[in-house]
Amino acid sequence: MTGGHLDMVGVIGGEVFGPRAREALREADLLVGAPRHLTHAEQLADAACERVELAGPLDGVLDRIAAALAANRRVCVLASGDPGFFGFARLARRRFGARVAVHPAPSSVSLAWAAAGESWDDAEVISAHGRPLAAAVERAVRSPKAAVLTSPEHPPERLGAALVAAGCRPRRVVVASRLGEPDQQVVRTDLDGLAAGRFDPLSVVLLLADADPPRCGPGWPRVSWGADVGAFEHRDGMITKPEVRAVVLAKLDLGGAGVLWDVGAGSGSVGIEAATVQPQLMVYAIERAEPDAERIRRNAIAHGVAARVEVIQASAPEAFDGLPAPDRIFVGGGGPPVLRAAWDRLEEDGVLTATFTVLEHVLAATSVLDELVQLHVDHAVPIGNAGLRLEPTNPVFVGRARR
Repeated sequence: MTGGHLDMVGVIGGEVFGPRAREALREADLLVGAPRHLTHAEQLADAACERVELAGPLDGVLDRIAAALAANRRVCVLASGDPGFFGFARLARRRFGARVAVHPAPSSVSLAWAAAGESWDDAEVISAHGRPLAAAVERAVRSPKAAVLTSPEHPPERLGAALVAAGCRPRRVVVASRLGEPDQQVVRTDLDGLAAGRFDPLSVVLLLADADPPRCGPGWPRVSWGADVGAFEHRDGMITKPEVRAVVLAKLDLGGAGVLWDVGAGSGSVGIEAATVQPQLMVYAIERAEPDAERIRRNAIAHGVAARVEVIQASAPEAFDGLPAPDRIFVGGGGPPVLRAAWDRLEEDGVLTATFTVLEHVLAATSVLDELVQLHVDHAVPIGNAGLRLEPTNPVFVGRARR
């Protein structure tokens, strides 16, 4: 291996942890870090070591590091806490590969839980630092125990306001700021206090449910689909029925991420449930009528996935132009021409499913589909005090094709 070596050393309260971290500082030819970290390192680093402030756009700093490594120099980058935990290490490893060694300090999240006097092996960690706030809120609302990393763009009070607006259930809140520093601050409050307060933007916000909810009840992450029609706002019964929706979602063979087009979305029930099942899936719900489009938006908010369900109010197939290419498509309306146009946009190894109630549409779609089933569901309904009878629903055809 040619070239120099890059050490990443975590710093907390001016301290580094372990002999290898101290050795990396002593032997560095180039020391990179925020001004406060460079000041803390004065006693451990060689006085002749070149120093570069880690501030502003990172491209220039990375270029300086690359030049030093090419000149066979040893570089030491100082970072808060654990550089491998939502830190600089990911970017460094992506660019410099195996030449990077990490010597961590305790992470800000572990320090926050310790300051709060709570264990955290069952907690979720969420970042709103350089990431969409809505996505962080969606995950936090669904988690009974979470730590959220905030930022100048998304400070703790903005997180609190967003959680309140999203209808988050009551939480005990701990805001931990300046962790490990002499002026460390720990504030205990609730969601309203979080929204109304003013905090250091670079904080860790801990969110804890007041009491453990039933493990199958609200507040815990669930993997389920086929929710009752009453779980969605819809127009005159224009919604994919639960049993049909469950089969459609199963046949979509959803991956952990990707893009789903919900074409002729109606109430948005298929796309919204897909988003709840796969937390990194992006859904584009296409619906031409404005009242229906607004209804989809309300349903997405109610199910906590508004950050990942984008409503496209337009007619298909014209609405397809400019959208990210889909890995999965569900066609719930529009007829054979829309089905064919959607199929033409599907990515390699993608899956398309469609539902039909009109037999002529089924026959016209067979040139695209490689699988077709008919679903006929009977619901048991009471007959006064005499017992139950079976009430039939209209049969629905579900088609599937993989590219």
